[in-house]
Amino acid sequence: MKPVLNVAVLLGGDSSERDVSIASAAQVVKALRERGHRVWAVDTRHGWLDAGQEAALFSRAVTAVPPAAGANGGSSLQELLKPPGNASIDLWFLALHGGSGEDGRMQGLLEMTGIPYTGSGVLGSAVAMDKDIAKRLLVAAAVPTPDWIMAPADARAVGERLGWPVVVKPSKQGSTVGLSVVREAAALDSAVAAARAFDDEVMIERFVPGRELTCPVLGDGALAVGEIILKRGEIFDYEAKYQPGGAQEVFPADLPADIACQVQQLSLQAHRALKLKGYSRSDFRLDRGGQLWCLEVNTLPGLTAMSLLPQAAAAQGISFGELVDRICRLALPA
Repeated sequence: MKPVLNVAVLLGGDSSERDVSIASAAQVVKALRERGHRVWAVDTRHGWLDAGQEAALFSRAVTAVPPAAGANGGSSLQELLKPPGNASIDLWFLALHGGSGEDGRMQGLLEMTGIPYTGSGVLGSAVAMDKDIAKRLLVAAAVPTPDWIMAPADARAVGERLGWPVVVKPSKQGSTVGLSVVREAAALDSAVAAARAFDDEVMIERFVPGRELTCPVLGDGALAVGEIILKRGEIFDYEAKYQPGGAQEVFPADLPADIACQVQQLSLQAHRALKLKGYSRSDFRLDRGGQLWCLEVNTLPGLTAMSLLPQAAAAQGISFGELVDRICRLALPA
């Protein structure tokens, strides 16, 4: 019988994905308690939550528009990392997305506590969050990724190198926040300005039309490949991800066996190239010529009721409770 763990689920964060983090944490806390673990919810804004605070926070829904990013506020770092009473914590479960929760800063802080935490370490988290650096490592690891230029960039140079349309997005942001598809040179500057509202670095990337695929890695293996079929628009944006009816998500994807195997292999290559641990999720486009292109790698993929990682796990017979339990176990010392 596996031992009962004392788990602190860290949630909230300072990014535009705060609402998604809260939704993930609500699912994680419930699942861990159902498996017999002792669990505390810890909000980066409000500290260790009592039962009433937890219930009020977890009753919120993810809105169609992401909240503005902002400082954590409320709790000092000392308060945040100090368990209430005489509680002893075995593990930090990171239900954070984006910002300081996913870019290595929180991981660095937790390293100093000496308590294990879920997901990737400081280096892997920082590298994967920086899309420019991540893509350079993907190229070096023979993982195909669409060509890109970092802003500022002359529209003529963008057109000559990448062609139109292009995707403009913050370099260190998740959930496609601040992302737009630009079809002509005249619209480039305004798209860059919009993306810069979310980050000091902006990426301009070749747009790849085709099928949207995704594949998580759990431990040393890849899970089922999924396909996202958009109901509107051309990108799997924030609204499509977190609002009912935005997209149809099919697990396992209806793909030839060799293509599905290739997606899984590339996901493992990306996971290893970026020095990730525990779990991750890589997103791809399959173009009309049958070529796969890795768009990005997520180190703390969503764990909401609508998220892709739990759906991929379920396609392989792994329940949500077993999934979060495995994530915990992968973080503990061997």
